[in-house]
Amino acid sequence: MTCKEAFREISNYLDGELGDDLRQELEAHLKLCRKCEVVLDTTRKTIELYCDGKLFPLPAGVRERLHQALRRKWKAEAV
Repeated sequence: MTCKEAFREISNYLDGELGDDLRQELEAHLKLCRKCEVVLDTTRKTIELYCDGKLFPLPAGVRERLHQALRRKWKAEAV
């Protein structure tokens, strides 16, 4: 799994929406990639803080804007 692929699945992972194979592949990648692990941890903590520790599904528009912002950040760091 590449970082780009992992990045696309972080939200689904946090929502518990990945199949077993993809979840295991992502978890294996996260063990080896500190950058993706930080993105996962930061996203998780942001959601927890925002929800006062309670995870809930984001509305589609909010979720997409968050993904776009993270993609822009990811691309800026890759340059």
